[in-house]
Amino acid sequence: MHRARHRQIILPVFFFFILGLLTACSGEKQTNAATPPAAVPVVVTKVIQKDMPLQVNAIGSIEPYSSVQVKSQVAAQLQAVHFKEGDMVRKGQLLFTLDKRQFEAELNRARGTLAQDVAKAANAKAQAQRYAALLKEGVVAKEQADAMQTAAEQAEAAVEADKAAVEAAKLNVQYCSIYSPIDGRAGSYTINVGNLVKENDTALVSINQIRPIYATFTVPESTLADIKRHMGGGKLVVRAMTPNSSDASVGQLAFVDNAVDRQTGTIRLKASFKNADNKLWPGQFVNVVMTLATERNATVVPNQAIQSGQQGSFVFVVKGDNIAENRNVTVGRTIGGEAVVTKGLEVGETVITDGQMRVVPGSRVEPRTKTTGAVKSPVPSSES
Repeated sequence: MHRARHRQIILPVFFFFILGLLTACSGEKQTNAATPPAAVPVVVTKVIQKDMPLQVNAIGSIEPYSSVQVKSQVAAQLQAVHFKEGDMVRKGQLLFTLDKRQFEAELNRARGTLAQDVAKAANAKAQAQRYAALLKEGVVAKEQADAMQTAAEQAEAAVEADKAAVEAAKLNVQYCSIYSPIDGRAGSYTINVGNLVKENDTALVSINQIRPIYATFTVPESTLADIKRHMGGGKLVVRAMTPNSSDASVGQLAFVDNAVDRQTGTIRLKASFKNADNKLWPGQFVNVVMTLATERNATVVPNQAIQSGQQGSFVFVVKGDNIAENRNVTVGRTIGGEAVVTKGLEVGETVITDGQMRVVPGSRVEPRTKTTGAVKSPVPSSES
């Protein structure tokens, strides 16, 4: 009997306990259902319209405008060097002096031979004239007069050969002073003073002309038609930047190769730069940007706004009441952190540039500006 009474007491208590739990859970679900999900904080910006350049990007290398290997045209001992390695030299500047005593002696000998032959030629010419006069008088035979005339002509020919020998000897003396053929920067010496320089052998020094200077680069064959079309409108502007530098040297397209490389499908181009500050150096690799034209009133958004999905590129557009909408877009090109959108957006619309990972189509968002972090007012509805 005592056990039965205890059971009668426990069962109602257990029943009310279960009922309370059910009631509490029901109330919690109703509370959660009544509370809307929190807005996702995002950074937004406006779709703008601006002029954007149509550009071709490539990797190029710097080459000297011209390069000369300075060699000796005579064999002699090197007496003096008149510049320092790495100097900027001017056209016509004296670079090397060779021992010219041997060539001066040859010049004096050639001049002496010339003087002798000039005297001989004068005598032969006088003999020929006398025999010609005697031939008219019938004193000598015609064969004798002809022989004298031939001797005179041979003497004149010897004089001409001697004159040529004198000029050659003069050149050899002049070759002992070696001058710079161009303006440019000198490299290192390949031979020191006191050594024997051979004729037309190893270069004594190399000189590279670096003002102006070339940047050589290749572009895909597919861009050739655009390049040729825009070349008709004038010189194309080319910018060259060394790696890890945003300070560009500005030049112009100077050369388009006459054939496409079939192995690589590219074509070689050259741009010339004044290089007054010597910023560009032969052998450097540079980032080359060639501007073909300027697209007026292009639709532009930051690159961060463009997302990739199964359907291609898309952006999140913030519509009325700060609701995010998924919008497929067509991106024409990207330039300097900005994307040119050719289809899918209108100027003035608001797009999300940061925080997209937590956004799904239809999400409520809390727009903020990147510069100030301030919360923007709700985006006006397109229906209002």
